Amino acid sequence: MSETEAPGLGILIAPHRTLKARARAVTPDDMDRVRALAPRMFATMYKAPGIGLAAPQVDVGLRFAVVDLMPEDKPRPFTLIKPEILAVSEEWATREEGCLSLPGQYAEVSRPAQVRVGYHDLDGKRHEMDAEGLLAACLQHEIDHLNGVLFVDHLSVLKRNMILRRRAKEQKQKASE
Repeated sequence: MSETEAPGLGILIAPHRTLKARARAVTPDDMDRVRALAPRMFATMYKAPGIGLAAPQVDVGLRFAVVDLMPEDKPRPFTLIKPEILAVSEEWATREEGCLSLPGQYAEVSRPAQVRVGYHDLDGKRHEMDAEGLLAACLQHEIDHLNGVLFVDHLSVLKRNMILRRRAKEQKQKASE
């Protein structure tokens, strides 16, 4: 089943407690579940639309994520199992970030401009990837999710509270409609 044909999943919206919990490592016993979930996570991410989705965002407390920046509007999906940041640059970059678990909320976030990430693929093969630009930010954002960190946690308390209050107000308005 391709990523676009798989049934989607529900995306958790902050402040759901799963989003603030550290996900556990994927074990060999989890691999059938991860392989079954990955196409559904891609389908969910593409439909949202987004460029990355971590397992905790679909209420699965395992350390894996799916990413596709769609370079030149062509799918280039990859799954990162047990991803870890191995190295970061001293140089930082600031770019606007959003999150499928905080729909409609965006803010400027500063992160290392370049990263080296180690991860396993769906076949269990180990890879290392050097990334910069949007891919570096996306990988750090998704790995943050696996550690129970949202992009708003990188902001000042004032900015974070403004975004969370605005999101809560929008949820209240939707509930009363």
